Amino acid sequence: MTSTLGAVSAGAGGRGDTSSRPPRPEPTARSRKTRRAIARSIPLVPAIGLLVVFLVGPILSSFYGSFTNSSLTGAAAASSEWVGFKNYLDLFASPDFPVAVVLTLVFVIGSAVIGQNIVGMILALLMRSGGRVVGAIVSTFVVGAWVLPEIVAAFASYAFFSSKGTLNAILGMFGIAGPAWLFAFPMLAVILANTWRGAAFSMLVYSAALQEVPPEITEAAEVDGANGVKRFFLITLPMIRRSISTNMMLITLQTLSVFTLIYVMTGGGPGNKSMTLPVLAYQEAFKFSELGYGTAIATILLLVGAIFAFVYVRALKSEVD
Repeated sequence: MTSTLGAVSAGAGGRGDTSSRPPRPEPTARSRKTRRAIARSIPLVPAIGLLVVFLVGPILSSFYGSFTNSSLTGAAAASSEWVGFKNYLDLFASPDFPVAVVLTLVFVIGSAVIGQNIVGMILALLMRSGGRVVGAIVSTFVVGAWVLPEIVAAFASYAFFSSKGTLNAILGMFGIAGPAWLFAFPMLAVILANTWRGAAFSMLVYSAALQEVPPEITEAAEVDGANGVKRFFLITLPMIRRSISTNMMLITLQTLSVFTLIYVMTGGGPGNKSMTLPVLAYQEAFKFSELGYGTAIATILLLVGAIFAFVYVRALKSEVD
């Protein structure tokens, strides 16, 4: 009896002794980080849902449509059929497609990478070193063009570059007979017009970046004998390189999708001398009613934009690292 009670007492004592239990494992740093990330992501769920519905959904729908014979007229308008890669094969065999790709790259490099980028930097430096009068003039003519609706800026550019427009009237005051710019130099005209309209964005980005450059560094370089050009290229540009990369990415992607300006000024012509990919996609889809074929062109344009974005993001990441 005594031994039995002792055994029971020992067993009860063993069950009640919590000191012999192994301690609960503490959450690791990785698990805590994961929980915090999930908690921070919960408020983003509605935004992600809207992004899927209004961005990813249309992209997937257009991607699917590029593999069909969808049309605005005829039997294919009521019920389109799957045609596989036929639209893409016809596109790569078309003589207009390589011309449109080259002109799109010329337009992007000329008006965004070179035009808006350089003009925006010059205007930002002018705003920084000039007085209030200079700032007011620059703001009126540059920022005013940026806030204009694109259709209004397109008609203003058409009136400026037309054969009897403002530019030729100014040249005529000096005895110079100007050419029909929109027929003789259509790409130059649309590049200059897009540079005029979009330079304000680059100017604002660079104005903000230049204000972040510590003045004591430039003053020290000036004391060491560096002139303005050397200070700009050796000190200012390296310190705002991230702003330059960000601005280049934004204006490149924006310029890739420019349609209204080119269509109003030249309509892609004369012939196909200013036929960029957005204009070609519009004409094939809505002028010739080949909606599936035009969607294939838009898909190619989307891939080109993705390539530019990937390159710029990699450049920004390397600068951060």
